[in-house]
Amino acid sequence: MSVEITTGPPEVRVPASTGATDTVATAESVLSKRTGAAVRLADAEDLGGSDRSVVMRVRVAESPFELPRTLVVKHYGACPEEARSDPFAHEAASCQLTTALSPEARVGPELIAHDAGARLLVLEDLGRGSTLADVLFADDPRAAERALLAWARALGRLHSTTAGCEADFDALMRRLGTNSWTDPVADDIVRSLSELPGLLEQTLGVPTPDAVAGKLGSAAELLRSSRCRAFSPSDICPDNSLVTGSGVRFLDFEWGCVRDVALDAAYLQYPFPSSWCAYALPDNLAESMLSTWRSEIAQVWPELDDDEVLLPRLFDAQLLWVWVSTWWFLPRTGETDRPIDLHMPSPRRSTALVDRWRRLRDDAAAADMPQLAEYADRLVDAFVERFGAGALHLMRYPAFRGDEEQ
Repeated sequence: MSVEITTGPPEVRVPASTGATDTVATAESVLSKRTGAAVRLADAEDLGGSDRSVVMRVRVAESPFELPRTLVVKHYGACPEEARSDPFAHEAASCQLTTALSPEARVGPELIAHDAGARLLVLEDLGRGSTLADVLFADDPRAAERALLAWARALGRLHSTTAGCEADFDALMRRLGTNSWTDPVADDIVRSLSELPGLLEQTLGVPTPDAVAGKLGSAAELLRSSRCRAFSPSDICPDNSLVTGSGVRFLDFEWGCVRDVALDAAYLQYPFPSSWCAYALPDNLAESMLSTWRSEIAQVWPELDDDEVLLPRLFDAQLLWVWVSTWWFLPRTGETDRPIDLHMPSPRRSTALVDRWRRLRDDAAAADMPQLAEYADRLVDAFVERFGAGALHLMRYPAFRGDEEQ
């Protein structure tokens, strides 16, 4: 059976708004309504939106009230009826939730104004700093290490400050006219549990043993309600993480949701499995990032500071990420083994997947799960047989390649 390959969480394709003039005029109207007096914006700068939205930086040229000198405006097009979720509603609810946090706890942009009818958000301008992706693709390994640790700290702070927020987030979504919301990654994990075994057998000739299917089913319990749930931007890839003087700030909450924190923490161990830039990290850096994250969440969930509690949950989350990213990126029969993203400096799909299955094999062996370890080993061999020995070496992020050569 053929399944469309996506590069990470599935995107809702919606028509963008009519352009810069319409977006600026709509933002002026929304801000004028909020302040009760005319607001004029100028010097619109395209920040590179998508086919879902227009994103612009604007200067506040005239306002009777104190507003920041510049703002970021995000203007969404209409969401088609067949879409499974509305990215505007997710982002508006997410920004309202995180803006309610104290300024020192906030790790996203402040929401200045929004209008559900106009499908427009006016956000704090976090500036022109580098994204985490920029730092990882530069040539300074110490700066990259500091940025990754800051990223882990920001994620832990976000989790600890939004613990137990599910009812609030649900109410915000309903207020925006959305009666139901889901984590898009969870939706895809559920779908992949039933579809990927057939694809693996069809494309690689490796059947999935019942014991492995059973372990996947138990791991999927993380997708259900638990005590360890908090807000997640969902798409916490390096290009959605801005490195600032006061730490990392997260951008783009179009898939914001509430989920088990282990699913985000696993991003620290198997770097950015839904992203185009899924390269390798130096040895032990992932462990340092995990320790940094744990230092932020231990007061809220002290049980997660116990390896016997956290590590099995983390293993389940890693298993689910490896599984769903294989479903996303596995080259189907007749397809070429292309990069994860054709327009970005991405590794080949097979190379990224082999690295994940090798790591999972080693982790499963260490956790005394021989059947899962054997299954992962068979998949690694099948990938190499089909795509060549080049799939065995996933390069490090460019910032760390000098260390790798030494």
